[in-house]
Amino acid sequence: MPLTIATWNINSVRLRAGLVTRLLAEEGPDILCLQECKSPVEKIPAEVFAAAGYPYMVARGQKGYNGVAILSRRPIEDAGHLDWCARGDSRHVAARLENGVVVHNLYVPAGGDLPDRTINDKFGHKLDFVAELRDRFRADRPENAILVGDLNIAPREDDVWNHRQLLKIVSHTPVETEGLNDALEAGNWVDITRQDIPEGQLYSWWSYRSPDWDAADKGRRLDHIWASRDIAAAGHSSRILRPVRGWEQPSDHAPVLATFDL
Repeated sequence: MPLTIATWNINSVRLRAGLVTRLLAEEGPDILCLQECKSPVEKIPAEVFAAAGYPYMVARGQKGYNGVAILSRRPIEDAGHLDWCARGDSRHVAARLENGVVVHNLYVPAGGDLPDRTINDKFGHKLDFVAELRDRFRADRPENAILVGDLNIAPREDDVWNHRQLLKIVSHTPVETEGLNDALEAGNWVDITRQDIPEGQLYSWWSYRSPDWDAADKGRRLDHIWASRDIAAAGHSSRILRPVRGWEQPSDHAPVLATFDL
């Protein structure tokens, strides 16, 4: 049975609950993974999403910061979470489908503005987080799994609007891109978006700072869908919903989708 999964950094699930329900109505993914919910779990408007046909939710949250949620119209069970870097942040949650596939929803730290951990603790946190991803995947290689989320790194040259100009900009520095690729390889993951769309510029994020983001088109592909090697061949129909970035009061991220024949 085809399974369509979407990932979206919503940048406040309560503020943008209407955008979430619009996406659910227009695109109808089986599963929607949200990041940066900025809400305790009990204040996520789960009843609104249930009324939209998505009665199942697993989530981890905290007030005004971080937060991840998985909404589903198919039955799912809570498959736990990991406390990356032992900080108690709500940056990961997992759900298990009835067919045994585990979906991981992940929100990697943004890393601040300066790509130097000696003067920017946020950047150090990001590098440590990605290194822990690599080490965990190396120790326990995932199977029958899908990993999605805002990974806050654009790993390829064609994942950013200008490779040379962004080499010293957080999200595309060599230490970050190498770290994310190491994590991908350690887990034997497959980047499904690039499996489907191997060539060409692809972006999922455009800064709020740009007065005309669409015309300037200075984007980055920060949002990802990975699959474990054993089920990667089942993935297809990848797309990024760029028009959603232009909705009223939008997130600065656009949803990323893929379908799996599982």
